[in-house]
Amino acid sequence: MFFRYLLILIFLIPINSFALIEVDITRGNLSPLPIAVSPLSLDKESKLNLKKISKKEDLGAEISTVVENNLKKSGLFNPLNKDSFLQKPNIAHLKPRFEDWALIKAQALITGKVTFVDEKLRVEFRLWDVLAAKEMMALAFTTVPNNWRRVGHIITDKIYERLTGEKGYFDTRVIYVAEEGPKTKRIKKLAIMDQDGFNTKYLTLGNELVLTPRFNPTNQMVTYLSYFRNLPRVYLLDIETGIQEVVGDFPGMTFAPRFSPDGKKIIMSFAKDGNSDIYTMDLENRIVERITNHPSIDTSPSYSPDGKYICFNSDRSGYQQIYIMKSDGSNVKRISFGKGLYGTPVWSPRGDLIAFTKLHKGKFYIGVMRTNGKGERLLTENFYQEAPSWSPNGRVLIFYRETKTDEKGEGFTAKLWSIDLTGYNERLVDTETDASDPSWSSLLSN
Repeated sequence: MFFRYLLILIFLIPINSFALIEVDITRGNLSPLPIAVSPLSLDKESKLNLKKISKKEDLGAEISTVVENNLKKSGLFNPLNKDSFLQKPNIAHLKPRFEDWALIKAQALITGKVTFVDEKLRVEFRLWDVLAAKEMMALAFTTVPNNWRRVGHIITDKIYERLTGEKGYFDTRVIYVAEEGPKTKRIKKLAIMDQDGFNTKYLTLGNELVLTPRFNPTNQMVTYLSYFRNLPRVYLLDIETGIQEVVGDFPGMTFAPRFSPDGKKIIMSFAKDGNSDIYTMDLENRIVERITNHPSIDTSPSYSPDGKYICFNSDRSGYQQIYIMKSDGSNVKRISFGKGLYGTPVWSPRGDLIAFTKLHKGKFYIGVMRTNGKGERLLTENFYQEAPSWSPNGRVLIFYRETKTDEKGEGFTAKLWSIDLTGYNERLVDTETDASDPSWSSLLSN
């Protein structure tokens, strides 16, 4: 067993309902909201008891740091320096002196406390509107102590949703291909981590090549491609139990398996007799259905969130472009008409956009367009980058980028990067090794 998700109980405390603090979620990090994240207070008895089982000196401060880092990395918030805080954490949690927080320009305030009772961690937090001098939200969580990082992510999701009006994406994980060694002899393993780069676990040994891991939208199952004795196989892996099974062992070449929105099917491209078409497989009865039948190369399929449509890339126009069709393969339409080659299309969880990789004049771009092909926007360019994956709220893209490490271009690194939907807030995502082919999970706390 790789790890087991632990139940977190949520107890609602009365919430006052009033207007949200205004956060501009359309302009990236141009005017982030000043927010004060007070360390969560921890009473002496709880601190002594926790010290016996935890290496962390102060879990209250650690949880608040997780929240603060999440908010900062979103690009929408500006956590203020704790050295400027005028009120002690335990007092602020009971009753903030709003004039003190307004003095340091905070518009929102997060307070909380941690107690350790009966071997369980109880974490309370409150969100305050400093300008209105009112409480916006109060919640409490109970869990086991080693789940404290996840509590920080869930708190961030609640705060993000209350302040922006859209779901958060912090209590999530990213699966990717961990890479080590020279480019000609890369060792590739499946790896999984929290979205902020912590709690990395390796799911395969690196004995065989692994490619394109993709999360099931409905649970913590993963599908991926691996080579067994130089033959490609599609696998299913249950991350919680570590149980793995072969979904398909095809005589030809299989590419880019991905789940349907309901998690009941896998869609992929399958090359046979020199031709690549798109197929689905029902995971319950293992019935395979051919979706496209064209002499061109059709690959990289991705369902719309409602399962009614599929986007994919094809060279049926003479060079690689993006197409959409109904999920039964009918009504095929080309939607990309810009200069260059388009690939790896993936439908946004919101349903309104398709992300893609574009190659033009020797440069690789990550971009988005509306589902009718209009409104194309290129978010970032580089020497080589591809494979965008959406955060579950459709606001952020994660992708991988290869970078030359010397002037001769002889060395290289592969790293994960994220970028805001608006094209702002581009960030390197920390990983223990080189990394490629990321896929973002759905919210774990749903």
